[in-house]
Amino acid sequence: MTDQTKPLTGQDLLDEINRLRKEKNAVILAHYYQTADIQDLADFVGDSLELSRKAAETDADVIVFCGVKFMADTAKILSPEKIVVLPDMDAGCSLEDSCPPEKFKAFREAHPDHIALTYINCSTEVKALSDVIVTSSSAETILSQIPKEQKIIFGPDRHLGGYLSRKFGREMLLWPGVCIVHEAFSETELLKLKEQYPNAPIAAHPECPPVIIDHADYVGSTSGILQFAKTFDGDTLIVATEPHIIHQMEKALPEKTFIGAPGADGNCSCNICPYMALNTMEKIYACLRDLEPRIEIEEGLRLKAKQSLDRMLEMASGTIGKGDLGRA
Repeated sequence: MTDQTKPLTGQDLLDEINRLRKEKNAVILAHYYQTADIQDLADFVGDSLELSRKAAETDADVIVFCGVKFMADTAKILSPEKIVVLPDMDAGCSLEDSCPPEKFKAFREAHPDHIALTYINCSTEVKALSDVIVTSSSAETILSQIPKEQKIIFGPDRHLGGYLSRKFGREMLLWPGVCIVHEAFSETELLKLKEQYPNAPIAAHPECPPVIIDHADYVGSTSGILQFAKTFDGDTLIVATEPHIIHQMEKALPEKTFIGAPGADGNCSCNICPYMALNTMEKIYACLRDLEPRIEIEEGLRLKAKQSLDRMLEMASGTIGKGDLGRA
């Protein structure tokens, strides 16, 4: 055993994490927006729902979800028998914060003839109030199955909802939430970058505002953007999503150049998710050691939330973590 009075660092820290993951029969999940060291440590790297589904299929007793709270909650919804821990319980999401359950409930009650398509970036309570959960990779497939005459509420991301509404000509009531990371991209700075690299296509996540989407050659989920990076013609790609996904691109395609789209004045780090950044190697070690902080969900609430997730999986299971929203 190591001396626990002295903070672990470097290889000692990594060795202890690896020892504990075997001892606790744990699987470590990392979202694409985690730092490179956490991605390289993880058993699986991917989109939020894709990771939860993979973890559910394992025989692990413990899930360490290196992401944000709604992702760990989703893992618990799908794997109630497993212990699910989040390295930092303050790792939230601006989209989840923008949609308090009591306000969403009142909004639904004010529009009883609408069904609620809700982006997975929301709380367990909002999932329980929704009809169908969607991801950025499944939204198109699900929307295509809903009758044209059916009225729709889409929340909490107004940019993703607006993109779908424009692309498919479907009028929807949009909840006014945004992702603070994707909202931070600057059209002016993006155009400057495009002048520097005129032959480089732009791949954008649909959480971006329309002024960014309008310049994109490809719009899709994180997994979709990663797939586009592997197939586009050329040697340089501009990436308009959280820049830590570039680590996976550089690993898969070291001969190509990937440039993160700039935010604000082009010099800030505002395109890095501050919530994802709360997770660290030290916190992963601590949560494996203590099996805390732990995700707990009341069973009745879990089952209600699972209904909306199950509907999505029934309608679009083949697209989760694989699909995209196509070319802009």
